[in-house]
Amino acid sequence: MNSLIAYVRYPFLWLQFIFQRIGQWLANLFEEGKQDTKKNSIAVLDGVRACAILFVMVFHINRITGDNLWSSSENSLASSVSTAGGTGVTLFFVLSGFLLFMPFAKALLFNTQWPLNRVFYLRRFLRIIPGYYVSLLLLILFLHPEYLHRDHLKDLLLFVTFFMDSSRATFRQLNGPFWTLATEWQFYMILPLIALGIALLMRRVPMRKRLQGVILCLAGIIALGLFVRYWGFYYQAHPTATFLVPRKYLNIVLFFTFGITGKYTEDFAAGMVVSLCYIYAQHPSTGKKFVRTWERLSPWLWGGGMIVLVFSAMWHFNANPPGGWPFLNGLLPYFNWLSELVLASGYAACIAAILFGSPGLKRPFEWPLLRWIGLISYSLYMWHLPLLDVFGTYVLPHFHIQNHYFAYSLYWIWALLVIFPVALLSYAMVEKPWMKLGDRWRRSIEKNHREKLASQIEAVQQEKVVERPLAIDREMAREQEAVSL
Repeated sequence: MNSLIAYVRYPFLWLQFIFQRIGQWLANLFEEGKQDTKKNSIAVLDGVRACAILFVMVFHINRITGDNLWSSSENSLASSVSTAGGTGVTLFFVLSGFLLFMPFAKALLFNTQWPLNRVFYLRRFLRIIPGYYVSLLLLILFLHPEYLHRDHLKDLLLFVTFFMDSSRATFRQLNGPFWTLATEWQFYMILPLIALGIALLMRRVPMRKRLQGVILCLAGIIALGLFVRYWGFYYQAHPTATFLVPRKYLNIVLFFTFGITGKYTEDFAAGMVVSLCYIYAQHPSTGKKFVRTWERLSPWLWGGGMIVLVFSAMWHFNANPPGGWPFLNGLLPYFNWLSELVLASGYAACIAAILFGSPGLKRPFEWPLLRWIGLISYSLYMWHLPLLDVFGTYVLPHFHIQNHYFAYSLYWIWALLVIFPVALLSYAMVEKPWMKLGDRWRRSIEKNHREKLASQIEAVQQEKVVERPLAIDREMAREQEAVSL
């Protein structure tokens, strides 16, 4: 009897051993044991990033299955929220603006060492390019070989150079989410230039007024983003209209400054404003009153942000047929150029509320599983829609399913069993090695830069030491000459 029990236990012990090893591998992969206290205060944003990718996945699965879980006319609010999952892209943009502006914000506010531009570009390159190019190559080889034909080489060039968001031939083609990577990449390219421009404007501004000055500059960037978005949609709607130059030259300007739906500058700038306030609050020289004010405002920011997000979802739902909120019809003329800023403001308010909020508000976003999803969100973002299309095209038809609720459930089962593991492998085999390489190169570059600065400072000090005795000798010589006279 005992031998029978032991025999039965063996498979369960093996399963326990396997799950323990997988758990250890995941913990090492995500470096959970290496998070210090300072990093944990920002680690909540991994959870926020996970929410962004889950919003996008919910949106795409709803769209693929027909958005028919309920009647949109009878449940307008539920339909507004469920179809607003695509706004997770806006949340990604706000997060990028927040995180990437942090080192520049510190330098602008407190005159600390300026971030090395070559380090910034190197890390962005190694973070984005390898995963994207691997995904692009595999998708073309296995799902879209037509892009290897001569008549598609121009389109392929736009994908390779991150301008697939600027042409209707490539916008939301090959892989729907790719267009947002172009928008992100273009923001990476100009962010150091934007920060440098702000620094030039702030060079005569006293330190005590830097926060207000930089916020004013970011408000100008938001206004510029709205300006470009408004006129971009105007010229799209009026193909023959132009300004100062022939239309063919204006189209070139629009290609680089607007694309098809805009460059979302206002979204990134909204995140940059929150980043600026957060960096200012974290500095030792900042008074406690500033921090306590933000902490007291946190619940209001969260509540206000959620209200803005729900309103944005209703506005977005009403702007697309069949609509559902007649009282918002008066705002339809403003939707194309203003809705993105409203949405970004709601997300920015929620992020600020989480960062300055109570432990109870942060706790859901610190949940390890949610943070792990956030860490693989880039691979999830690139791979989820092609794999959902593979399931809908090659797998689901074999089941002959008529019940759309069951079909909806199968999509999520596919996501759990296939999409998440593929994203995890992509993170482990593609993203992580290049990120580690980027960290090693960053440390090497920064070390060489510090040594160069130290040698320059030492040389200047030595020159001063040499010049000082010479100056004393010259002074003594003048005194002796005066006495002799």
